[in-house]
Amino acid sequence: MSERLAQARAWLRQDPDAETRDELAGIITLAASGDTAAMRDLDDRFGSRLAFGTAGLRGELGAGSNRMNRVLVTQAAAGFAGHLLQRVKGTPTVVIGYDGRRNSRRFALDSAEIFAGAGLRAILLPRLLPTPVLAFAVRHFGADAGVMVTASHNPPNDNGYKVYLGGDDGGSQIVAPQDAEIAAHIARVADSGDIGMLPRSQKYEVADATVVDAYVAATAAVSPAPYGVQEMRWVYTAMHGVGWETFSRVVKTAGYPAPRVVEEQRDPDSTFRTVSFPNPEEPGAMDLSFARARAVDAEFVIANDPDADRLALGIPDAAAEGGWRRLTGNEIGLLLGWRAAKAAQGAAGASLACSLVSSPGLGAIAQAYGLDFHETLTGFKWISRAPGMVFGYEEALGYLVNPETVRDKDGISAAIAMLGLAADARVQGTTIAGLLEQLGAEIGHFASGQVSIRVDDLSVISRLMAALRGQQPSAFGTRAVASAEDLAAGVSGMPAGDVLRYRLDDGSRVVVRPSGTEPKLKAYIDARADSAEQATTAVAELEAAVRELLAARS
Repeated sequence: MSERLAQARAWLRQDPDAETRDELAGIITLAASGDTAAMRDLDDRFGSRLAFGTAGLRGELGAGSNRMNRVLVTQAAAGFAGHLLQRVKGTPTVVIGYDGRRNSRRFALDSAEIFAGAGLRAILLPRLLPTPVLAFAVRHFGADAGVMVTASHNPPNDNGYKVYLGGDDGGSQIVAPQDAEIAAHIARVADSGDIGMLPRSQKYEVADATVVDAYVAATAAVSPAPYGVQEMRWVYTAMHGVGWETFSRVVKTAGYPAPRVVEEQRDPDSTFRTVSFPNPEEPGAMDLSFARARAVDAEFVIANDPDADRLALGIPDAAAEGGWRRLTGNEIGLLLGWRAAKAAQGAAGASLACSLVSSPGLGAIAQAYGLDFHETLTGFKWISRAPGMVFGYEEALGYLVNPETVRDKDGISAAIAMLGLAADARVQGTTIAGLLEQLGAEIGHFASGQVSIRVDDLSVISRLMAALRGQQPSAFGTRAVASAEDLAAGVSGMPAGDVLRYRLDDGSRVVVRPSGTEPKLKAYIDARADSAEQATTAVAELEAAVRELLAARS
């Protein structure tokens, strides 16, 4: 315990943040007096370190190496600066953005000062802005790298550090081995001692509003409003995030009617006071949106997550509780993929891309329209690198509709593309639900589902994956497993991933993997049938079978 206390005291001495200093000092005092709960707390905070990976950093705010705080962020910035100085000829340029979460601006300022102190050209975005604006800015400025301080849709007390690379990477997120190289630089900084010894400088630039203006113009051009949609009634929520200011400008520029806004969730609020979990996928997260939609007799609901890199959509459904339902990420992805395929039909080398856990329906669309199709590992770091991609998506509400300007998921440009689809449907006398029926009639009816198990102990996930590998399932319920793939060694030219994929004898599919950003094990289920009802029934049966199997193996 004496070693842990010494570690915590060394951290305390270099912490520039009064709040986390006071927090840690209190825990140290209790632990030194023999308080067992405080000792366990110190072990949790200092027994490991938040790992820097292809998703950057993400975790709970607080003192310690296993939390997000100013010490950890400063070490990360200094390590990333070292990596860029080694990687880039001349003076590297890095753009820094931040959202409305707790400490986001402070972490962004620390990063800008450390980058400038290391001799980099550091450009701080002018105010809190959506993640897609930062991804756009990397390409706009021709920067060598970008950093976005955000935890996206994670719980309120989380924050994160998302890293992009310019140059040959084109503004995409980092992939291996870059993550390990950056992590090694960060480790050297952390081992070298007090962050107070790192050079800092106030000589960073603050970008003017023209970068936001350029993003607004480029995004509005994704799908300008057709004539005759000014009576379209729709609802928008920013889910207490940073989407509204930018999105409202894009909507106006593109010529769409202004939405009815969920006022309680319009402005940034780091407490996310009206939702227990600020993720549109979570049960109850869109309840206020649906209430607003019922009150104004809306045709659909559009929602962004807190950093506006994801898009959710709700439509009227008499069979759903309250008369409204949220479309799945796959339903939105197939509609947007259909839109892109029509525009690119037959173009040489053009492709549609999605993660391997997203609906195989996108491959059916690509085949129908003479386009190439690529399946990738999960994450836009992979999807954005698919050759010839004109559209890419993943089922977790992420969509890339304008790869020439943003090489990451972008909930604002996806929302504009969806507004265009809704407006065209309206002109044709149909609805978004009608478009789904048309698409099903054209390529077959695909349905998807997901079983998600949240854990407190990450070892539970590794044990479950090991149990599935050790005893391969022969069936999911009444459906026999026709083939099984373990992607740990890499298949079909893809890098290795901790993923198990089962193809069933009726054409259905089950994919199991740990979440990359949350303490969850996820199973993704897809089925295709002659009708939407048949596909939905197959998915429900498979969900029950997957839950039963995982319970038996846990």
